[in-house]
Amino acid sequence: MESNCIQFLQNKTILVTGVPGFLAKVFVEKILRIQPNVKKLFLLLRAADNESAMQRFHSEVLEKDLFRVLRNALGDENLRALVSEKVVPIQGDISVDNLGVKDSDLLQHMWNEIDIIVNVAATTNFDERYDVGLSINTFGPLNVLNFAKKCVKGQLLLHVSTAYVCGEKSGLLQEKTFQMGETLNGHGKLVIETEVELMKQKLKELQKQDCSEEEISQSMKDLGMSRAKLHGWPNTYVFTKSMGEMLLGNHRENLPIVIIRPTMITSTFSEPFPGWIEGLRTIDSVIVAYGKGRLKCFLADPNSVLDLIPVDMVANAMVTAAAIHAGKLGSQTVYHVGSSCKNPITFERIHDLAARYFTKNPLVGRDGSSIIVSKGTILSTMAQFSFYMTLRYKLPLQMLRVIYVIYPWWGGNKYKDIDRKIKLAMRLVDLYRPYVLFKGIFDDTNTEILRLKRKEINEEMYGLFDFDPMSIDWDNYMTTIHIPGLITYVLKQ
Repeated sequence: MESNCIQFLQNKTILVTGVPGFLAKVFVEKILRIQPNVKKLFLLLRAADNESAMQRFHSEVLEKDLFRVLRNALGDENLRALVSEKVVPIQGDISVDNLGVKDSDLLQHMWNEIDIIVNVAATTNFDERYDVGLSINTFGPLNVLNFAKKCVKGQLLLHVSTAYVCGEKSGLLQEKTFQMGETLNGHGKLVIETEVELMKQKLKELQKQDCSEEEISQSMKDLGMSRAKLHGWPNTYVFTKSMGEMLLGNHRENLPIVIIRPTMITSTFSEPFPGWIEGLRTIDSVIVAYGKGRLKCFLADPNSVLDLIPVDMVANAMVTAAAIHAGKLGSQTVYHVGSSCKNPITFERIHDLAARYFTKNPLVGRDGSSIIVSKGTILSTMAQFSFYMTLRYKLPLQMLRVIYVIYPWWGGNKYKDIDRKIKLAMRLVDLYRPYVLFKGIFDDTNTEILRLKRKEINEEMYGLFDFDPMSIDWDNYMTTIHIPGLITYVLKQ
């Protein structure tokens, strides 16, 4: 084991997939900021060619405010020089062999030089098309593993999954690996090859029927959701991620593997500065809708623990796990990186903090006036929510429908628009239901051991790699860091 994480990164060549995703770019920024003597960072991006990959890296990664601290410390010219020397953006795709790298000389060079492989690439749409989910989330990790096995200096594959591969289980959820063919409901055996055949067969049928692209896409989404639920998972995303973990465990041979399972990732806690975020992530959609005065009612258990974890803490856990496990042949370790076990926060508390924030700092509407937020109604069961929606929206909608039938020239567009919005709202509620009514707590015994080892190996640099949720004051984080960050980096962009 290296004496500390910074020394571990020195002279290492690292492949990172999933750039320019939120977590991947925070991970890359961290490495460049704390260890400019990293040897090389190969960054896999989807692009037309390597030149386009370079352009995409600059516009979607380097030019982001995330790199402000590094840019201020080095200056624009020196930062460009550092990136030119250390960073190699590569056009690629984890869903194909050799990660889609077509240049044979470049491939050989990568296989000769890469020490650490970090797979962050994924599609995170809950109801992703089944064919897309299988290719990226299930077989993508296997392609990355096969690539890693060809790296002659390869010391570790670090794979980022999600804590919610557990499905809708309740109680204390262990940091356990999946067995090949395991299902969450115990009904039968999951055969990944069968899932692939079913998907291909369905796709062939749809193409024979001359279905439109929209119809094919919806059918593929429906198939993914039905297959997930058949085996006990709530959606296509966590189902395909679980199968990806199974393939890694089954085909890993002697290569050390670390599986990082973060919970709901939020804005930066402290590094490179507090509050940086990109896009609306899980609970953020609810917070923003509430601040805009659009959330009068929401399905959630007020006492349900929402497991949130800042993105920089996840990146710190990744670096620490890599430093500790690199070169430990045959090992496979799972880490839950979250807060529910050590420092839980409930939906009700988040709701109260959002109410407090937007009451003191109201958003401004299109007419220039402050948006007044009300407490709103939280309904804790799907039955209560459906009843509320029926009384508040569906019955009036039926009256509008009758008027539309009698007088088709009057109000037709209004009826269709409201009907579409209600169906969309119900679909979103159904997708998010497993998480807002979640009853599980993520055990982090392995992660606590990792935190203790971090103290040993980092000594005076301990604070640089903090991923202890106990250090989060939720009231302060939500009202002075996270919600202001959402407004700055999402609403005002």
